[in-house]
Amino acid sequence: MPADSTLLEKGNRTILVVDDDETMRRVLEARLKNWGYTVLTAADGAEAERFAKLQEPDMVISDIVMPGLSGMELLRLLKQGDPSRPVILITAQGTIDMAIAAIKEGAQDFLTKPLDYSKLQSVLEEAQQDIVLRQKSRNLETQLQDGSGFGGFVGTSKRMGEIYELLQSLAGSDASTIITGESGTGKELAARTIHERSARSKGPFIAINAAAIPESLIESEVFGHEKGAFTGAVGVRAGCIELAHRGTLFLDEIGEMPMSLQPKLLRVLEDGRVRRLGGREEFRFDVRVISATNQEPSTAVRNGKLREDLYYRLNVFTVALPPLRERQEDIAGLAQHFIREYDIKHHTSVVGLRPEALEKLQGYSWPGNVRELRNVIERAVILSKGDWIEHSHLPPYLRNPQPEAANIVAAAGRTAADMERELILATLESTGNNKAETARRLGLDVKTIRNKLKSYGLH
Repeated sequence: MPADSTLLEKGNRTILVVDDDETMRRVLEARLKNWGYTVLTAADGAEAERFAKLQEPDMVISDIVMPGLSGMELLRLLKQGDPSRPVILITAQGTIDMAIAAIKEGAQDFLTKPLDYSKLQSVLEEAQQDIVLRQKSRNLETQLQDGSGFGGFVGTSKRMGEIYELLQSLAGSDASTIITGESGTGKELAARTIHERSARSKGPFIAINAAAIPESLIESEVFGHEKGAFTGAVGVRAGCIELAHRGTLFLDEIGEMPMSLQPKLLRVLEDGRVRRLGGREEFRFDVRVISATNQEPSTAVRNGKLREDLYYRLNVFTVALPPLRERQEDIAGLAQHFIREYDIKHHTSVVGLRPEALEKLQGYSWPGNVRELRNVIERAVILSKGDWIEHSHLPPYLRNPQPEAANIVAAAGRTAADMERELILATLESTGNNKAETARRLGLDVKTIRNKLKSYGLH
């Protein structure tokens, strides 16, 4: 039989063959050498255990029924020494219960004699692929441990290298900064990284999301209030600016801040003094302001959502975080990072991604960016129940991507509102109810999609 070229391409692996039948050992040795392997042989389990410790073979093929140490006992000992080493068990007396027990103990596969050598060759190929994948996963782990990122960021792409340099430079200054980027690209992480590497790192980092706080409450959240300042103000409360004294104030989604609040915020930042709602005393503060928005700030100014004078006060520097689809080379490292994180959280032992799964991740546009990738990996880790994340563990919209957008036909008598509704709902269905991807395909923001669905009576 000719040597298998795919096996030879991946390096000359060593296989330990264990069988008390000398003829079987010789037949297997000849076959395996013809396929391109280096072969060691042992006549019993005890001898095999010694060889495994001294020679460290890449794979083991062992008979089950042997005098002294049985194949199942040898399997347990080998897995204690190296849980990742593939062990293939063979026997002439196999039963279904025995096969199930072997797989539970960690055997790569269970084959019965007389051997189907084409099947054995396929099993060895799969085992070798596991070895290669484990090595790649270990390399990624080493890169992560050696610091293949900056602060809490993970990635070695050129785009991210430029971002790391900029963040490091900004950490050495006190200049106001606006961080831009799509939802899920890590804007707050960038702000925290600047803060933690700055001279203010021992001071507080106070974050406020302008889009998440009702307009009636946001002024109190920013400036604080005195007792009785308004209905429900039963005590004194310091605002975010006051709380961030000698630290960093992070204003997320600055473009969603009510216009009525923006001139007051500008005045406070210019004066360096703040007065709580309902109060008379002004407090001096020393705060570095970092803002963030998922839209282009100049566009927000043109659309009347961000005051131009406040924009110039906040925008001494700009950090534009790239979407994940523009740094596809970082996906493997990010996925491995999240696998490690969720292995700890969920008490699993996932090693890494199968090539088919990684290919799907790298071919997807990631409208939700790193946050979406994190969620996909956590879901896959929980579903895997084994060493590898397979293609089948990914969400349906990743396994079977749909066309970019639905085709809606205009017809006489149909209103624009009807057509808009149909387009949004059809696109939402094609993305597996992924609102971020729907928004990207239709050129809208996620907040607009949510508001439209709410107006349709849908959630």
